[in-house]
Amino acid sequence: MQKSFTLIELLVVTIIIIFLSSVVFLNYRAGGQQLALQRSANKLAQDLRRAQEMAMSAKKCPIDKCGGPPAIVPPRYGIELNKNSDNYFLFADLNDPDGSGRYEEIPDVKIETMYVEKGVEISELWTHDSKEEAWVTFKPPDPLTTIRDPGERSTIEIRLKAGEKIKKVIINQAGLIYVE
Repeated sequence: MQKSFTLIELLVVTIIIIFLSSVVFLNYRAGGQQLALQRSANKLAQDLRRAQEMAMSAKKCPIDKCGGPPAIVPPRYGIELNKNSDNYFLFADLNDPDGSGRYEEIPDVKIETMYVEKGVEISELWTHDSKEEAWVTFKPPDPLTTIRDPGERSTIEIRLKAGEKIKKVIINQAGLIYVE
């Protein structure tokens, strides 16, 4: 007598394979979105640390950005963010008349615009008064960390959103930057 699979056994195995494949496929998209959110939050924290390091090391403003030789050391480096946006930028604050560290098109210099990953956006900027825009600047030699306006904020919480998931990047006035 010859042994073989019955048609019902083959159908059961096929249904199990299809079910497991659909579960894996549905979770793959959610997992990819979660990973993009995590990478974007870590990149934002890294870019904030980069601005902080540029200030601490008194890095000269790039010659091609600051009008040719001799390159100068700006009073501050910072990052400006806008709510409901997919980008933010690193800037050199070349004039610091009011001490706010805010980016002004003239004479400040936009060094680089950075983008969060596709499907991720800056959803909230939690400061004392939760404005549409915020900035964080670092002034050497300590570096002195300024959040939005001098002396007004002790922390800022930047919320990145992908779908329903949220990651927070938090900066305090002492310059501590971390992802939550």
